[in-house]
Amino acid sequence: MIDDLLDQMTLEEQVALLAGADFWTTVAVERLSIPKIKVTDGPNGARGGGSLVGGVKSACFPAAIGIGASWNPELVREMGVALAEEAKTKSARVLLAPTVNIHRSGLNGRNFECYSEDPMLTSALAAAYIEGVQSQGIAATIKHFVANESEIERQTMSSDLDERTLREIYLPPFEAAVKKAGAWAIMSSYNRLNGVWTSENHWLLTELLREEWGYDGIVMSDWFGSHTTEASVIGGLDLEMPGPTRDRGEKLVTAVREGIVPAETVKAAARRVLLLLERVGAFEDPKMEEEKAIDRPEHRALIRKLGAEGMVLLKNDGILPLDKSALDHIAVLGPNAAEPRVMGGGSAQINAHYKVSPLEGIRTALSGTNRVMHLKACRNNRLTQMIRGEVSVDFYHGRDWSGPVVQRSTAEESQFFWLDMPDASLDPRNFSARITTRFRPEETGNHIFGLTNAGFAKLYVDGELVVDGETGWAKGDNFFGLGNSEVRVEKVLDFGDTYEIRVDYRAMPEGHEGIEIRALRFGVELPTSDAAIAEAVEQAKACDVAILVVGREGEWDTEGLDLPNMRLPGRQEELIEKVAAVNPRTVVVLQTGGPVEMPWLDKVSAVIQAWYPGQEAGNAIADVIFGDAEPGGRLPQTFPQRLSDNSAMTGDPRTYPGENGHVAYTEGLAVGYRHHDADGEKPLFPFGYGLSYTTFAWSVPRASSVDMGADGVAIEIEVTNTGDRAGAELVQLYVKPKASRLLRPVKELKAFAKLHVPAGETATARLSVAVRDLAYFDPQARAWIAEAGEYEIVIAANAEDIRATLPLTLASEWREGVSAPPLPAVVD
Repeated sequence: MIDDLLDQMTLEEQVALLAGADFWTTVAVERLSIPKIKVTDGPNGARGGGSLVGGVKSACFPAAIGIGASWNPELVREMGVALAEEAKTKSARVLLAPTVNIHRSGLNGRNFECYSEDPMLTSALAAAYIEGVQSQGIAATIKHFVANESEIERQTMSSDLDERTLREIYLPPFEAAVKKAGAWAIMSSYNRLNGVWTSENHWLLTELLREEWGYDGIVMSDWFGSHTTEASVIGGLDLEMPGPTRDRGEKLVTAVREGIVPAETVKAAARRVLLLLERVGAFEDPKMEEEKAIDRPEHRALIRKLGAEGMVLLKNDGILPLDKSALDHIAVLGPNAAEPRVMGGGSAQINAHYKVSPLEGIRTALSGTNRVMHLKACRNNRLTQMIRGEVSVDFYHGRDWSGPVVQRSTAEESQFFWLDMPDASLDPRNFSARITTRFRPEETGNHIFGLTNAGFAKLYVDGELVVDGETGWAKGDNFFGLGNSEVRVEKVLDFGDTYEIRVDYRAMPEGHEGIEIRALRFGVELPTSDAAIAEAVEQAKACDVAILVVGREGEWDTEGLDLPNMRLPGRQEELIEKVAAVNPRTVVVLQTGGPVEMPWLDKVSAVIQAWYPGQEAGNAIADVIFGDAEPGGRLPQTFPQRLSDNSAMTGDPRTYPGENGHVAYTEGLAVGYRHHDADGEKPLFPFGYGLSYTTFAWSVPRASSVDMGADGVAIEIEVTNTGDRAGAELVQLYVKPKASRLLRPVKELKAFAKLHVPAGETATARLSVAVRDLAYFDPQARAWIAEAGEYEIVIAANAEDIRATLPLTLASEWREGVSAPPLPAVVD
C-alpha cells in the first residue's frame, strides 16, 4: 500500500509529509486519504496537544531518574504500556520519549529526564520502555540523538568527542532501541556533533543509523531544531517539527527541481513517514478525537509502586521504617513538605490529575491524626512563588489592550505558556493579554515580586507599576532560554489587606530576536526569615522525629538551564543542621533530579532519595517512611563527595560548560563510576548503592564455564532474605579485563538482576555474559574487538561493594566490524 501511495503522490505531496502541520500534528494529504497524526510529550506522561502548563489533565508518572533507580525493566515495560494508554486518551499516536542521554556532569538541567550514567543500564530500561509503548500500537521516540548532555547553549553548542567514546558510552542506548526494541521514531538533538548539526549529520543519521544499524523508522527534529533545506534532507532528517514548515515546502520542491536534492531521497523520507502512519494504525483508524482526562485506578497504583521502587535509602541508623503506633508527635518540615514536587520542568511538564504532597501522604498514613506538625521553614524555589487561586486572562487583538475582549479564560496559577493561541482569530505576533488576580499576604513585610516573560510584560499592584519586564528586555534563563531572567522588585505589603495584581502582556513585535514562544510567569513571596527557621527548630525539638522534605523543584531541574552547583538551594542546609542539632531522630527526604553534596550527612539519622516520583509522590514517600513499601531503588548515578570530583569538572571551561561554542568530552570513557575507579576518588555514594529494610545472604556464584564460548557464559547466585520482612536486592555483574592494547575502564557493567525476595526465602539471580560484552571499539581497526586473554567477572552489590570474582578466558580474538566510515573530525 505504501509503495502504491508513493507512486500516486506528486513531488509537492511527498514534500508536504516532511514537515509538521502545526505544533503537534503531521500533514494530511486528503486527495489520497493520507491522515494526519498527533505527537505528544513526554517521558513521564502524555500531555496531549495543549500548553506546557494547564491543559487537559493526565497521569503523571515518576521522572526518568527515579525509573533508572528502579533497575527494573519489567516494571518499566508495564509503565510503557500505561503511557501508551495515556497517549490514546490524548488522541496521540507518537510519544516523544524516552530520553536516554547520559548523566555526564551532574549539573545537566535534564539530568532528571534521563535514566543513568551507564549505557548498559540505560539501554535495558529504554528497550523495555519502548517495547511497552509500542506493544499498544503507539510509537516511542527515543531522544536526543546524540551527545546532548547539557542545556547550556544547547541549540548551538557543539559536543566534541572521539568515536570510541561516542560508540561505547553515548550511542549504546540508541543502538539497543533500534536493534533490540525496534523503535519506530528517533528525535535528533539540538546540538552539533563535532561541529555538524545532528539534524543534518549524514554520518550519524545515514551512514551509522540507517546503513550500519539497519534502522527503518523516521528521524524527526527536536522542536525548531532543524536549520537547512538541502543539508537536513540529504543528511537523513525525515520530519521537520513543528509546523508549519520553515525550511521545506516550496524551498525543498525547488531544490529537487534544480537537482540539488535527489527526488529519490525525498521519496525515501516520505516512505518512512507513511510507514510510521501504517505502524500506528492511522490508515485503518484515521479519526482524531477530543482529548480526555481519564484517571485510571490501575495507573494510580502503578505510579505509587514505581515511586517506591525507585526511592533509594542512602542512610539509616535503624530509625526507619518508623513505627506508626510508637509516635506521639512528628514534625514534617521543609519547602517540599506541603508542596508536591512531582516532576521536573520544561517539556516533561504535564497537568497532573492530582498531586499528593509528602505532608498529605504522611497524614493519611497516620489516619489523619493531629500528631503531625508542619512548618515550611525556608524556601528552595528559583523563581518567586507563583500566585495560586483564580487568575483571569483577557485577550485582545493588537498589542495595546484596546477594543473588545476577544477571549476570556481563567487559570489556577500565575503561569502561562501559549503554544497555540486560545482563539484562532488572534495573531501570535499581534495580540495582548491582561491578567488579573488578587493576593492577600499572610503577614506584614517586605515582599518580593517577580516577573519573567517571553514577550513583553509589566506588573502592577493596585494600579502602580512595580515590575517592568519590557524596558531593556533581553533573553535570559527562562522558558528554554527564550524568556528574560526574572525581574525582582521589593514592596511592603500589609497583613489584612487584599491587593489587586495586574500584568499587561503583549507579543513581541515582528522580527524581534526571532522568538518562537509566548510565555509569562509572575509571583510574590516573603523571603525566608531567621524567625521561620527558629520556629521550625523549636517544633522539631519537641517531636519524636523530624522529617525534613528538602531538595529542589522543577524550576531548578528543568530543560533549558543547567544547575549552578550541587548544593541544596536557599537555606535548606542551615535548616537541616539546626534541626539535627536539637533532634537526633532526623530523617531527610531528598527530592532532586540528580546528586547533591551533603555536608550535613553525618548529623542526621536517615536519608531517602525520593527524586520526583509523580502524582502519588506523598503516598509513595509515606509508604517507604513507614515500611508499607520497601525502598527499592539503587543509585543510577554516582553521588560524588563534591562537584569537583566529577570527571567533567576539570577546571577547563572547554570540558564544561564549553567555550566558543564547543564543549569537549575530554574525559572520554571516564564517566561516573568509571572515573572513580580510575582515579581512586571515593564517592559519597557509589553507582548502584542503596540500603534495604532487611538483610540478605549471597551464595558463592556459579558460572557455566570459565571459557567464553559462542553461546556466552551463564552465572547464577542464590540470594536469601535473612530478615523478617520482604525486600529487594540488586545483583550487578561487571566485566574487568586483565590486560588490553587500548586503555580501558577498570570494570564495566554488563548485566544485573533485581530480585524481590519474601522474608526467609531464596531467589536466584541469573545473569549472562556474551563475547561482545568483553569488547571495546577500536577506531583504527573499524571493529569491536574482544582480545584473547584473561578477564574477571565481578559480582557486586554496587560499584564499590564487590562480593565475588570469577575467572573468564577468551581463547581467541573476536572481532565485529562496522560499516560506517570514521567519525569526521571536529570542525568549527
